[in-house]
Amino acid sequence: MTINIYKLSEISADTRKNILRRSEIDINNVKDIVAPIIEDVRLNGDAALVKYAQKFDGAKVDVNNIRATEEEFAHARGNLDDKLKDAIRFCADNVRKFHQVQKDREERSWLTEVNPGVWAGEQISPLPSVGLYVPRGKGCFPSVMYMLAMPAIVAGVPKIAVCTPPTENGSIDDASLFTAEVCGIKNVYKAGGAQAIAALAYGTQTIPKVVKVLGPGNSYVAAARRLLSDIINPGMPAGPSEALILADESAHVKNTALDLLNEAEHGPDSASILVTHSAELAEKIAKILPELIAQLPEKRQEFCNAGFSNYGGIVLTSSLAESIEFCNEYAVEHLHLKVKNPEKVIPQLYDVGEILVGEFTPIVMGNFGIGVNAVLPTGGHAKTYSATSIWDYMKRTSLAMVGREGYAALKDPVVTISDYEGFSAHSNAIKLREINDDMSDAFIQDILNNGKK
Repeated sequence: MTINIYKLSEISADTRKNILRRSEIDINNVKDIVAPIIEDVRLNGDAALVKYAQKFDGAKVDVNNIRATEEEFAHARGNLDDKLKDAIRFCADNVRKFHQVQKDREERSWLTEVNPGVWAGEQISPLPSVGLYVPRGKGCFPSVMYMLAMPAIVAGVPKIAVCTPPTENGSIDDASLFTAEVCGIKNVYKAGGAQAIAALAYGTQTIPKVVKVLGPGNSYVAAARRLLSDIINPGMPAGPSEALILADESAHVKNTALDLLNEAEHGPDSASILVTHSAELAEKIAKILPELIAQLPEKRQEFCNAGFSNYGGIVLTSSLAESIEFCNEYAVEHLHLKVKNPEKVIPQLYDVGEILVGEFTPIVMGNFGIGVNAVLPTGGHAKTYSATSIWDYMKRTSLAMVGREGYAALKDPVVTISDYEGFSAHSNAIKLREINDDMSDAFIQDILNNGKK
């Protein structure tokens, strides 16, 4: 196959738009297909899930065994190779440690005295429930399970439900089930695709309704989350995989080509792009990629070839500065930085999901084991969304209190603004308020002292 090299200064506006939009076009195109699936699940619950498991996954699931049983967990535990189990434990623990540090760096609640006698702050608490979506269609992904589950556990979410597509025999793949158990989660359900998102949004006879859904998925999953955004918090947009490798002439040719295939092999709707101002590097990568693709299993070859034909390839710029500008415009999920003096480039890359630096930090390391979360915003949403963290599983409640001294100083400014905006009842809440000597603000010190414990 031929790898496309796009000279950024010469491509048409339509070509540039297609590169930047990647699979977002596909997501919009499937909304009409997804809408009736959502409605079917809303009306028929578990029965609809069973029907779609057979239709889309070729799986025979019974309404009585949608939830994974203790026997299935035990089977998964005993059926997996010890080396794989140890690897899952090791990498999952790195993810746990990373998110524990995230949590420990912030107080669970805080107050600051903005003026004498006036305190403002926040109380931080976990969400009451979350649904985690772990895809399976093009493979099984235990890494996604621990990337989603560990921060939910660390955050202290009391009700966690996991949905993942069933295998053809109606079970859940052993590695994902084992990983859920390692993370401390037992509520795992055999449901995938748009129907799983609908089940988590509305609840079924078996799957509980939750307030937020997190996790990556294909175009159908992404479309379902958007269509259900008025029913459930759809979480960070996490659609088909995508990666940019920002490189200069110092990048290792073979390693860079190997890294470029990392996200390309996820599926035909994935996007993997080398961005460089080095024409020599671009030509060498274009030459070596086909032979590296030919070494992959047939299915992965198909995905890579499709990806490079649709959304991937090489973007050749005129300078490092133009490469950086393109990367921020693209707002990619994964960015692998392979340049001289990366410390000067990192601060200039602000619209990206994650930055992985240097030859020893290939994307696969971030995908599985470093500890940073690999569930990241896609489709250009890195401009406004951040990497998955404990804050996706927690909420902040504003907390305020005013003492006698603060009330005396604040009342006149508040009345002035209330009157100006025409809110008489607001103003009267201060003007007509009865204050007497029995009203104590001693409780404030008790609250402040309790926060220091």
